[in-house]
Amino acid sequence: MCGIFGAVSLTGAPLKHPECVTAMAAALAHRGPDGERIVGHERARMGARRLAIMDLTTGDQPFQSPDGSIWMICNGEIYNAPELRREHTLAGYPFRSTGDIETIVPLYERFGADGVGRLEGMFGLAVWDDRHERLVLARDRAGEKPLFWTELNGELRFGSEIQALLAYPDQARRVNLAAAALYGALGYVPAPYTMLDGISKLAPAHLLVADRKGLAVRRYWDPAAVAARPSRLDGPATLRDVLLRAVERELMSDVPVGVFTSGGLDSSLLAAAAARVMAGERIHTYSVKFAEPGYDESPHAEAVTHDIRTIHHVVTADYPALERAFDHITRSLAEPVGDPAILPTFLLAESAREHVKVVLSGEGADELFGGYPTYLGHKAAGLYHRMPGRATLRWLVNRLPTSTGKVTLEFLLKQFVAGAELPLVERHLTWFGALGPDTRTLAWAGGLLNGFPGDLSLNRVLWLDFLTYLPDNLLVKVDRGTMLASIEARAPYLDREVMELALPAPSALKVRGFTTKAILKEAARGLVPDAVIRRKKRGLSVPVARWLNAGLRSLADRYLVAPRLFRDAPTARLLAEHRAGARNNARKLWPILIAELWAEKWNVETTSARVG
Repeated sequence: MCGIFGAVSLTGAPLKHPECVTAMAAALAHRGPDGERIVGHERARMGARRLAIMDLTTGDQPFQSPDGSIWMICNGEIYNAPELRREHTLAGYPFRSTGDIETIVPLYERFGADGVGRLEGMFGLAVWDDRHERLVLARDRAGEKPLFWTELNGELRFGSEIQALLAYPDQARRVNLAAAALYGALGYVPAPYTMLDGISKLAPAHLLVADRKGLAVRRYWDPAAVAARPSRLDGPATLRDVLLRAVERELMSDVPVGVFTSGGLDSSLLAAAAARVMAGERIHTYSVKFAEPGYDESPHAEAVTHDIRTIHHVVTADYPALERAFDHITRSLAEPVGDPAILPTFLLAESAREHVKVVLSGEGADELFGGYPTYLGHKAAGLYHRMPGRATLRWLVNRLPTSTGKVTLEFLLKQFVAGAELPLVERHLTWFGALGPDTRTLAWAGGLLNGFPGDLSLNRVLWLDFLTYLPDNLLVKVDRGTMLASIEARAPYLDREVMELALPAPSALKVRGFTTKAILKEAARGLVPDAVIRRKKRGLSVPVARWLNAGLRSLADRYLVAPRLFRDAPTARLLAEHRAGARNNARKLWPILIAELWAEKWNVETTSARVG
């Protein structure tokens, strides 16, 4: 695990700012506190900041081929490295390390860019082929690891985070209007967009190939094609076996491993599976304790870990701790992360860093197996359509007293009636988004689902969340939140074998009646306590609604009454409603506040921007 960075000339001319490669490394120091190495010449330079997890003594990157013509850097872990190493050792390749990452070099020598399709793991990688003056960038199938790039003045520059690209004096800082519109609607920026014009995010399961002939981005793994396959999920025993294999693969490490736990099904199942795989070893688990009444679920997490017998750590997320995390994150990241759960994620990672360098996390389970209450809302919408007196019901629901608690019944009912009569995708984005979808957002979402089976079931929105909300919101939150504390997060539910089992499975296996994650709950029986399986999903929520009216009141007034970036957004009205207790608008206001802070901190040009 590390932060990778580099710049290459696509014209054969010397790099214009070779000294900036060192500044790129400094911008990514938090991703790799254990070392730094840069290689190159006047036309190409690349390097890595290292977080040592595998092969602690000989694993420094970049790796080079024996003749020095191939240079390779990778942020992530390759779980099928043992098989690749055996294969290439038999072919006579002289490995210099014992870890997982170097196996990419002989794979590229043999198969070129197509070799990426043989990798199992999470990765953002770069290969420079000096002989052919060709750069290859690639990102893992689910999007666990990030990779950003820009082409400017005949050069292609890339890095694990956007701030590495901002180390260059000729990199413009203009807002990307299309990206900002999507961010306003959704609360996150979907790939390949970023909020900065000219900087792109390589999409999950894609690779980029650039040389003197030009630049091409293409997909090497297609979730739509996977979803169209016949389902192989024939029962909970099959799913349990696949999940246990995934956890075993992802426990690969030369340093201690922990698990983030909430007391919910996804993380509890990971902790139980890890305990089974690492029998005889005590695993560290971490849960967050909120001081705000109604938000704290740490007793549930603690009960589960007692049953599994882990070494459990409770991390306090009171307002001073959340404010410290807020200040650090908004100061450090050159992209707005609109999910407030990044704050407790950072606090968990900061605490875990005292004991472990790797944690398992439960991202992906909800999108693959139907875990969100929103999916139940879609099922209820069908019943709602057949009800008489819907207008009266809407009127009554909208007059319920507003609560600032965690996912209250009042909040859910108001969300439900606001979108229940809309078409499926529009309804989903209305419930799941920020300011809500416009025609451009709906067209974008519809385009993403092209190629997927014409399935009118819940799978349609599960697939949409897998393609967008998961990689561009949840995995961003986890990667940035953990890497700011210099630890690595892994998501076993996003193992390729798990994804290819879940994506084509019928939605009825996932959401059965009004039971979410039905097949996953059946697979968990005997591994986790029944009480965990019966618990309703709550999620890692932050008491933002009250915070906007209290500790962040002056900040919210400053940036939301007359926003600089989202000038046409109704934030003043939304904030007034929120303050008056007429409606809980925290989910709409928080992403806009974060974006406004980001634009000011990073001196983003917004004079011509009118988005919202």
